[in-house]
Amino acid sequence: MAAFLHPLLLTFLLLITTTTSADLPPSESAAMTKLSSSLSPPDWSGPDPCAWKGVSCSGGHVASITLSGLNIKGILPPDLDSLTSLTSLSLQDNLLSGELPPLPSLSSLSSVFLDNNLFSRIPATFFSGLSGLQTFSIEDNPSLAPWEFPDLSGSGSLVSFKAMNSSMAGTIPDVFASVPGLQLLRLSYNNLLGSLPPSFAGSGIKYLYLNSLSLSGGIDVLASMTNLVAVSFQANRFTGPVPDLSNLTSLETLNLRDNQLTGVLPPLLFKIPALKNASFVNNVFQGPFPVIPDGVKVELSNGSFCLPTPGDCDPRVDVLLEVAAGFGYPMSLARLWTGNDPCKPVTWPFLTCNANGAITVLSLASQHLTGFISPAIANLTALKTVILSSNNLTGLIPDSMTGLPQLQMLDVSNNNITGFMPSFRPGVTVKVTGNPLFGKAPGSGGGGSGSDSGSSGPSPGESNSKNSQSKNVIGGIVGGVIGVVILVGGSYCFWCKYRNDDKKPNHKKFGRVQTVGPQNEMVKIGIHNLAGPEIPGITTEGPFISIDKLRKATGNFNEENELGRGGFGIVYKGVLENGTEVAVKRMESNGMGMKGMNEFKAEIEVLNKVRHRHLVSVIGYCIDGNENLLVYELMHNGTLGQHLFEWQERGEEPLSWKRRLIIALDVARGVEYLHSLAQSSFIHRDLKPSNILLGKDWRAKVSDFGLVKSAPSGNHSLETRLAGTFGYLAPEYATTGKVTTKVDVYAYGVILMELIIGRRALDDSLPVEEAHLVSWFRRAFSHKDSSFSKYIDPTLQLSEDEKKCAIIVAELATHCTVRDPYQRPEMGHAVNVLSSLVEQWKPASPSEDDDDLGMQSNLNLAQVVQEWERDEGTSTMNYGLFRNNESNQTTQSDIFPVQTTGAVVPPR
Repeated sequence: MAAFLHPLLLTFLLLITTTTSADLPPSESAAMTKLSSSLSPPDWSGPDPCAWKGVSCSGGHVASITLSGLNIKGILPPDLDSLTSLTSLSLQDNLLSGELPPLPSLSSLSSVFLDNNLFSRIPATFFSGLSGLQTFSIEDNPSLAPWEFPDLSGSGSLVSFKAMNSSMAGTIPDVFASVPGLQLLRLSYNNLLGSLPPSFAGSGIKYLYLNSLSLSGGIDVLASMTNLVAVSFQANRFTGPVPDLSNLTSLETLNLRDNQLTGVLPPLLFKIPALKNASFVNNVFQGPFPVIPDGVKVELSNGSFCLPTPGDCDPRVDVLLEVAAGFGYPMSLARLWTGNDPCKPVTWPFLTCNANGAITVLSLASQHLTGFISPAIANLTALKTVILSSNNLTGLIPDSMTGLPQLQMLDVSNNNITGFMPSFRPGVTVKVTGNPLFGKAPGSGGGGSGSDSGSSGPSPGESNSKNSQSKNVIGGIVGGVIGVVILVGGSYCFWCKYRNDDKKPNHKKFGRVQTVGPQNEMVKIGIHNLAGPEIPGITTEGPFISIDKLRKATGNFNEENELGRGGFGIVYKGVLENGTEVAVKRMESNGMGMKGMNEFKAEIEVLNKVRHRHLVSVIGYCIDGNENLLVYELMHNGTLGQHLFEWQERGEEPLSWKRRLIIALDVARGVEYLHSLAQSSFIHRDLKPSNILLGKDWRAKVSDFGLVKSAPSGNHSLETRLAGTFGYLAPEYATTGKVTTKVDVYAYGVILMELIIGRRALDDSLPVEEAHLVSWFRRAFSHKDSSFSKYIDPTLQLSEDEKKCAIIVAELATHCTVRDPYQRPEMGHAVNVLSSLVEQWKPASPSEDDDDLGMQSNLNLAQVVQEWERDEGTSTMNYGLFRNNESNQTTQSDIFPVQTTGAVVPPR
């Protein structure tokens, strides 16, 4: 009997188990059925959703759904809100589309991963009801409609929020007091603008990534973020000085490169005990060069430091820096305050000095200065004339100025100065016209007699000595006006000349800090577990797309969809099944030969390593018999060459000057990334307008990486076969076959010339002496002060100010195309010059991958952070993780240049 009952008992127990696992509430069963029909995931079959692959149940409810990396298509049904016990939803790395459904009933949902999909919209109510949310990630969803940072006040338990490259727009709201537990915030590569929210101060944020946005204003709030471990603000528009961060004792990594920061670097910054890595390149810092302790890796360009190495500044420079501090260290001055002798008129044009090297005139009219007049100005005891008119200065006229023994005139007219007239000695003329609150008691209102009395400006007894002082005053005014003219009209030339001359002696290269690389407008390349053929000789991680899908996408490679022809293939426009518009480059291996196959391999290899918003993205590849195809994102406005040289035939308008400026800056940023910011450095070797593609928003991306070579280290060159396009080939490359990154700089200079003149690099229809653009341009530019503007593309119809701007770009082009490669600037210099010009002209269009791991339970917080940084295109942010892990081949020397002396590491 016992032997008979035993198998029955087993069967009964099995039935109980099966019934329990499948016994979901009807609403959850219906929701899972709906989800299955909407997405059609593999291995979802049978009546029991708890038995489906990737579904986990607990207590008779669905607890988690994990469907990552399966290339699943479809939309998320609103029925998901019925899964009231759901705690984890992981749908990253698929092809999901449509609008995200609101989930107001899922208060238990703690982690959501939606990265790398094609979602179209996030409703404003999506986060309502998600009170238990701890981790949210929706990165690499560029198809999203613009959406604003959400109200997270109902998600007070939030620890991690990631929305990189997800079309987020607007400002960062001041909501972080409502999420005190937030530790990880990454919003890089979106369309965010405005300033940093005050509620960052005192927050618990440890890891803060806000790269390649359009944020502006100061960064003082960082000083109060005492929990910070890593902060990266690369490629924004932050201004002003770096605050004292000495209270951030856990700070390990600080990336502030590619902003508009100025002022003196705080000495205590480099004494933060945890600090390991810092990058300040492409800002304009002043004052003494910092002392870098051993063990801290720093990327820092010379900026406007008084000396190229640590040491005290001239006392006059120290005083002027105190004065500049009152104005907030304006960029217009920072770019000119070069060297340690303020009496050099070429580099300090806003000053006039006497024969003894004492400063007698300070002239800063109409410089958009803000802030206040520092009392330190009285330490310039030889001052005779101070002109600060037509700015936005506030505060008082310092009493300390009354002690200046030689002062003859102070002009602070047309500002917002308040207070009353100090007691200047007789003979001093003070102009305060246009300061409506000057001379008024607090709360008395503007205008009226106070303004009038102030406008006369004399101190007691002034009228008796005014005539006797007139000659000296007039001389001071003339000197000041000359200084202002030089300041406004010649700022670039003086600064540019100094910076380039400073690079001439040996132009030695050092190792590279691999900083965070921009990535919005990029499509993720690396997809794990891909099913596709291997390409011999390289490791390919791009997703494989079948030839049948590409035939369907392009109408069987219909001629009507042809976009262009290159050396080894034809490019077709297409639309994939998921609606993604693509450009398909089709090459036949039999016809392309070994050379073409090598370029095909090289292009995939490079595109698997570089990720930047100004480099065209690869979506996938296909190898089918003799067919070799690359699939790129579609750039709707074609090539730069078409719009520069074929606009009439195409029935289009010529490119405007502002648009040309932005394109030039986009290309410079993309090439700078290739040269010095990517995880490996590359030389493009074939920069030209036909390899610069323009998107719907007219932003430019560099394409065609078939000729790319890895850049040699140090100051070495790489000898290779001659490749590229005549007219853009650097002289040393054409004659020796040896390349450095400077061959790209040369080609970029040629492109700048084409943008200015509107003609091709080589034009056989012109006389021999004019056929080669570079030679002709350099001769024409020698007359820049008189007649160069007549050579500018006549379709532009530039204003006088725009002509001056074009001359600045022309000067940059001539620097880039000098015969000696060591005298050509780095691409970062071009970015600096053009950034300031683009900002000046205020273009209408705004300036502007992630892990498969998310916040999985087997990774701690710091490990997740390292995964983030690796996928942002950098390995700089090393937190000491995996250093002895054989699965991670990145060594400390790979991450930062080897440095044992504490000396600064110049940028490449």
